[in-house]
Amino acid sequence: MQNNIRLTPMREHPSEDTDALIQMPNKWDFVLVCDDHKSFSTKKSKKEAFLEELRNKGFTIKTIKDKKLFHGIRAPSAVIRKYNHLLGNPQSESLNVQRERQQQVMTCTRIRIVHFILQSTEISTKQNFHDLVKENVFETAFPLHEKEKLDTFLKINWSNVCSNDLRMYFGEKVALYFAWLRWYTYVLLIAAVPGIILVIYGFMSFSSSQVSQEICAANTTIMCPLCDQKCPFWPLSDTCTYAKLTHLFDNEGTVLFAIFMALWATVYLELWKRQRAKVVSEWNLYWWDEEEDDVALEIISNPDCDIRKYQHSYVRTTIMLILFALMICVLIGIAQALVVYRVVVTVLFAHSNSEFFRERATTMAVVTGAVLHYLSIIIMSKVNRHVAEYLCELEKPRTFSEREKNFTVKIFILQFFTHFSSLIYIAFFLGRINGHPGNYVRVAGKWRLEECHPSGCLLDLFIQMAIIMTLKQTLSHFQEYLVPWLKNQWRKPFAKPRHDSKIHAENSAQDQCKDDWLDNYQLNEVSAFSLFNEFLEMMIQYSFTTIFVAAFPLAPLLAFFNNLIEIRYDAYKMVKLQRRMVPRKAKDIGIWLQVLEAIGILAVIANGLVISITSDFIPMQVYKYTLGPCTQKNDAGTDCLTGYVNHSLSVFSVQDFENRNEMSDPTDSMGNKITHCRYRDYRNSDDYSYTIEFWHVFAARLVFLILFEHVALCIKLIAAWFVPDVPRRIKNKHLGVKHNKLKKRLSEMDYSTEV
Repeated sequence: MQNNIRLTPMREHPSEDTDALIQMPNKWDFVLVCDDHKSFSTKKSKKEAFLEELRNKGFTIKTIKDKKLFHGIRAPSAVIRKYNHLLGNPQSESLNVQRERQQQVMTCTRIRIVHFILQSTEISTKQNFHDLVKENVFETAFPLHEKEKLDTFLKINWSNVCSNDLRMYFGEKVALYFAWLRWYTYVLLIAAVPGIILVIYGFMSFSSSQVSQEICAANTTIMCPLCDQKCPFWPLSDTCTYAKLTHLFDNEGTVLFAIFMALWATVYLELWKRQRAKVVSEWNLYWWDEEEDDVALEIISNPDCDIRKYQHSYVRTTIMLILFALMICVLIGIAQALVVYRVVVTVLFAHSNSEFFRERATTMAVVTGAVLHYLSIIIMSKVNRHVAEYLCELEKPRTFSEREKNFTVKIFILQFFTHFSSLIYIAFFLGRINGHPGNYVRVAGKWRLEECHPSGCLLDLFIQMAIIMTLKQTLSHFQEYLVPWLKNQWRKPFAKPRHDSKIHAENSAQDQCKDDWLDNYQLNEVSAFSLFNEFLEMMIQYSFTTIFVAAFPLAPLLAFFNNLIEIRYDAYKMVKLQRRMVPRKAKDIGIWLQVLEAIGILAVIANGLVISITSDFIPMQVYKYTLGPCTQKNDAGTDCLTGYVNHSLSVFSVQDFENRNEMSDPTDSMGNKITHCRYRDYRNSDDYSYTIEFWHVFAARLVFLILFEHVALCIKLIAAWFVPDVPRRIKNKHLGVKHNKLKKRLSEMDYSTEV
């Protein structure tokens, strides 16, 4: 028995006939592809050296020539027995469990083991497979799809498919991704319902909104121009439609909705942890140790290998942090460039000969700025990936799992700044650092910084989020699914080799392998980070769904509809458009869980800031309870916000404008000369300093922010404590297993003592 599991190669020259007796879903574990290199060339000698190293480890290799050279490799059965012996416990397992374990090894774990050996094998020059691919010695390597199972996967509903079916074919990591995505999609519907109710309430309360009524009736309230030249004075009633639109999501229910979303994010994560515990317990992976599994694979690949120890370099870490900070500064700089773009474009639209563009200069600047922001997201996403990969190389991670964790943290932070830097500026800085009439802050001393939309800053944030989310969920689908499908259709006519009928009859067995290998080769290539891309896409979507959701309550609904399509598209892509992913073992979604928790905390902070700073909720409440008509005793039948619009606007004298001579004629529609105009702020009309109401509102905003975030975070902590991560049934099950195992060991000790 000991000879069968020894960690040295089992034979010098593997026999194909012997291994053919082993039951396998695919005869060949991997296919290596390369060009037909010239004889005596360096590339060919390195290729032969690498294949010889595999033969020395007991691999069987079969070569088929087409336009490329295809080398099919198959690991010896000893590799599987070693893995079972190192990580299994046959003495404590029932026969059924042993059979299930063997079946798992033969379907997906076998591919994973072979992939690890393939990547860790080195030739005499200390080059591994990855290095040889860089030198074009090999082109690629991939496991083969099982055609008899692919049609079955397409017929089933992946939103309800048993995760174990996916696990047996694609591995635990993919199965957990679909289990998480399915769970996330279900709970999105719960978050979408309050968002819909909030919008419906805002729509139904149009007629009863005192603020909207006052804005629509303010045709005699003259507002200051939105730019320096050619921009006219305009009546506040022009923003009537936008005021009603803002009321859809900025009303009395917004605060409750934001608190609900904070609770929803916490309960969702806690329930997912319970769901994950159930799934991995059914897979017998509850106590699986990733580090132990990596060490076992290293020993199987090379029994004489030295253990790769943990390392940390303060110099490399410092360099990495400096470069990482510089990259974040670049991303923030891009957001500021978008600000400058909107400033310049606002002026250009205001000077346009078209009356349509002149009247909607601010709106057009916001819309085109959002589109440009989306384009910057597409470009910088590719740049961010290369930067994150380079920074990971500086850290020299010990294992692939450690590398993936480091890469995940870096790429998510970079992507977060790419997606949200501009939104953060719009939410918290737009309209607050631009000065006031007569003393505007200017870019390069020429262009005024942009102001909030006349209907409020929240509308700018709403427009920006709506455009980016819509474009991301439509054009991204085109890029992610339609483009690979078109590539696949383009390659199909060139995929099948041409056969002479006589030769084809004589070599039918080889041609069967050849056709299968060519079919798989023509599919779109996958990498170790292919599934990572799916997770990252969902994390960015989750960020949009929770962060700033107070400004865009329909975000959960859009995400829900998107994910219904996403599940099916991902399934089709993995089965029909891509080569087979290398299965990966896992018992959770890894570092992504910590990312989700971090997003939940950021969502509480961001939504608290949106309500307290960006929206008009706090100024309305301050007016309602301190200055409004309801503070008087004779307020019967009067709305408490009556007079709020006039109170929130400051007065500016036209003669105090910096460039009064360059402005348009200050007359209203009736031809009357305009001497004063209004603007959104709390300032005195004589020296334009802040009024006492400004400081009252500022204090109220600060108090609300502190209270909201503390209450929301306390609710999150209570919900996390109230809902256990692991169901009691699962805990008791594993407690019973431990109890029985210890009792068995004790009885074995007593028996040995008696003997």
